[in-house]
Amino acid sequence: MAGHLIFSDDEAVNELILFLPCAAGVEDLLAAEVHAITGRSGDDLRVLRAGVRVMGAWRDVQALNLKSRLAQRVLVQLAHRPYRNEADLYEAASGIAWEMWFQPRQTFKVELTAQGSPLQSLNFATLKIKDAIADRFRARAGGVRPSVETRFPDVRVFAHLTAEDVTLYIDTSGEPLFKRGWRVDKGDAPLKETLAAAMLAASGWWDPETGAVSDQPLYDPCCGSGTIPIEAALLAAGVPAGASRRFGFEALLLHRAELWRAMREEALAQADARPAGPVRVFGSDVSHRMVDFAQRNAERAGVTDRLQLRGGDALQRMPPVEGGGVILLNPPYGERIAVGGVAGSNAGRRGQGGREVAQTESGADGGDDFFPQLATHWKRNFAGWTAWVLTPDMKLPQRMRLKESRRVPMWNGPIECRLLRFDMVAGSARTAPAA
Repeated sequence: MAGHLIFSDDEAVNELILFLPCAAGVEDLLAAEVHAITGRSGDDLRVLRAGVRVMGAWRDVQALNLKSRLAQRVLVQLAHRPYRNEADLYEAASGIAWEMWFQPRQTFKVELTAQGSPLQSLNFATLKIKDAIADRFRARAGGVRPSVETRFPDVRVFAHLTAEDVTLYIDTSGEPLFKRGWRVDKGDAPLKETLAAAMLAASGWWDPETGAVSDQPLYDPCCGSGTIPIEAALLAAGVPAGASRRFGFEALLLHRAELWRAMREEALAQADARPAGPVRVFGSDVSHRMVDFAQRNAERAGVTDRLQLRGGDALQRMPPVEGGGVILLNPPYGERIAVGGVAGSNAGRRGQGGREVAQTESGADGGDDFFPQLATHWKRNFAGWTAWVLTPDMKLPQRMRLKESRRVPMWNGPIECRLLRFDMVAGSARTAPAA
């Protein structure tokens, strides 16, 4: 596919090639969401490895940044061509009309990834692309060139090298899209909001194709700083994912502030018109400190009327409502897991997953017993509920003495995981839950 720049008074650019990277395993869900936002399908919408490519207008760039809950970024493809050495990279970057996208007084940064590239130094390859951009501005702006800023650039340029081809993009998101703008308080290793949305979609609680959310209650018994319940509450409220943040495209020359403002205000007005209804999103955590974090995050997200957060041990908390629902959790990974009542004087140490851990009243760590006891607690008290657990432990069903009915591959950053579904039925277990 080839992109063509078409300017008019009311629409800055038509038929851009957009690439939306996502976590591995989320591609099909993202494609459904992109179709819902842009209306594109067929040859205009392709599922690729770790992302989706779609043809779109400038309004689609804005809408995808504002509304996508699964994409990590929205990138505009500017060049795709073969290369053999660093000189080819310089030539590819030199041929792009960067002056159409930003001004020489702005700062920029080049980020490069590679898969199977024959080049010896990726740092040198990055430098050649940076030099090409600066040299083009110098030749066309009377010797003025933009400065490089590695921490907080106005503009981000992305390059990806395969064994044979280089692809150059300009970023329209700025900060990654999982940064929704409401999270300030967090633990050491919080779940990314994009992955929380993917879990909600894979569980069926949220349909990215239609935007509909389930009528079933949702409960996260290990909510940490509140990522899953807050993301669910925002979905229930119809609030766009990017309603509380700014975007990189606002610094680009193609940006039309009045059109963007109208789009954002229309989306927020639709959310404001949606009635709250009864609370059906719930979260709890053994650490009262993390529950306080979650509560403050929910306030900043504007969804305190859409969810309920409580402190308490996952092995002791009873169902928040009667009649069944969906349990969705990302339990702490590692050997030491919070199992002992509420967080007290022993809280504050952390397992490998970044969650706070506590001890049983006897002082012994209970990580080996946590998952079997959790399964026992669920079977005794959560009959009729469906539990979805994200874990890197492929033997977790065996440890929980449960048989999963679904196993969805997902990646939590560099960690290969499975989202496991367990259908709870009443029954007894050999091990009683911890006191």
